[in-house]
Amino acid sequence: METEGAITVRRALELPGLRAGLPEVLTCADRLDRAVRWVHAGEAPNLPALLKGGELLLTTGLGLGSRPADQRAFVRKLADRGIAALVVELGPRFSRLPAAIVEAARTAGLPLVQLHREVPFVAVTEEIHTEIVNGHYALLRRAEEVHRRCTRAVLDGGGVPQVLGILADFAANPVFLETPDGRLLFAAGPGTGPAGAGPLQVWEGLRGAPEARAAPPDGSVLVEVPGGGPGAGSVRARLVLLAVPGPLLTVHRMAAERAAGILAVVLMQARQEEEVAARGRGDFLTDLAEGRIAPEDAPAQAGVLGFRPGGDPLLPVVMRLAPEPAPSGSWALLARALAEELAAVGAPVLVGVRPVEGRVPLLLALRPGITRPALADRVAAALRAGAARAGLERAGDRTPAVVVVGAAGGWAAAGAGLRHAAEAATAARGLGERPWYDARRLDIDLLLWRLRDHPDLASFVDRAIGPLLEHDRTSRPALLPTLEAYLAHAGRKAEAARELHLNRQTLYNRLARMGELLGTDLDDPESVLALSLALRARRHTR
Repeated sequence: METEGAITVRRALELPGLRAGLPEVLTCADRLDRAVRWVHAGEAPNLPALLKGGELLLTTGLGLGSRPADQRAFVRKLADRGIAALVVELGPRFSRLPAAIVEAARTAGLPLVQLHREVPFVAVTEEIHTEIVNGHYALLRRAEEVHRRCTRAVLDGGGVPQVLGILADFAANPVFLETPDGRLLFAAGPGTGPAGAGPLQVWEGLRGAPEARAAPPDGSVLVEVPGGGPGAGSVRARLVLLAVPGPLLTVHRMAAERAAGILAVVLMQARQEEEVAARGRGDFLTDLAEGRIAPEDAPAQAGVLGFRPGGDPLLPVVMRLAPEPAPSGSWALLARALAEELAAVGAPVLVGVRPVEGRVPLLLALRPGITRPALADRVAAALRAGAARAGLERAGDRTPAVVVVGAAGGWAAAGAGLRHAAEAATAARGLGERPWYDARRLDIDLLLWRLRDHPDLASFVDRAIGPLLEHDRTSRPALLPTLEAYLAHAGRKAEAARELHLNRQTLYNRLARMGELLGTDLDDPESVLALSLALRARRHTR
């Protein structure tokens, strides 16, 4: 029996009131850890009918009867009511407890205690009740502390992941947010924060089957998250705590009930169910990219999230949005818009969101008959359309969204592909706008981005193109755009002139002037390579 927040029979016997009576345990000394819900004192023969269970019964034995059969029946009735223990004060009624009472208590598994000295039952009752109330108050304080931490997390800009993470850490068990019909929205494990390998595997094993979703396993906690309306239809979600590493206690249910109230507010702010589910998928994809999920475990966990690509190659894709803070509710709109836009792509897809990093990671199945570029075109168009619908990408943005597509492969390569695409998307900031970038063609930019804080990189940029930058700060026309166009067309002067809307002679004059300023030959391959690298590196050192 759970004893958290309650007083046990053992503890009651240790308190001064009962200890003064010189208590002697006659039966079931191994059951003294039973919880005492309340204390009752009485002598009536019909006393068992007045009890509800969990009581510590104090009596002098007047109601126990005088015949052994009556005494045994009385004790059996007490045991059937589920009382915690029977305490009999010796005195005028009994100088010692009859064998019938002792044997009946032993047979029924009921702790039986006799007091050798008289004690005031009122004082004993008051003392034990005070202890019980204090225990419940301690539980309330612990649950309220969880409520306070969850509230602070939400006020600091957090949401469902942070609330579930706090609750999972407090309960030391995995926590799940499900739809009312039992579909997984988000999972959190103790010490992991976002959903990792453990919580998803637990959910699949204990909740994944449809028949297991009607009710959680024994020892678990299920709390409904209200939706703000009357009736059963007002339930917005279900909060489920599963007892896996350790038991769940009363205080964990109390904390879950308080967390459910906070989750109801968070979800109602912008109907964030789509965002919560997308964040859960984003956490899974991030854990896969960062090596926290083994490739052999990934297919089963992806299946929990609804992604079952079969044996087809996987195409990792990452969209990185503008770094400006998103308006409130935009990520919920984005999650919904992406689900609708990607449904038309024609391939199984697992898409998540990572609002903190401003990233949208996804995996797609590359079905037979469709090429990687063709699928990338469809996905990039769907991602940009979804971002536009959510107000996270607008025409004329100085830093538009960047879509990077990695190399296709199996689950063993999917994590590395997602990580490479995510880093490449960061490094691609400021490049010319394209529908999507091939991660493999961004390796030089990625290398330069990783060196962005190294002083040698800034020195290299200054040596290579510093005089040109100084010229453009003080003189006109600016020469840097001419150099960029010249290098972009691999030194083909006619094409560069057409892009710049210059006649050839004007271009030749500018190239000659740049050669003088930089002290280099613009037809020399080594010089061209150095200038190309310097222009790329300049984006990361400004």
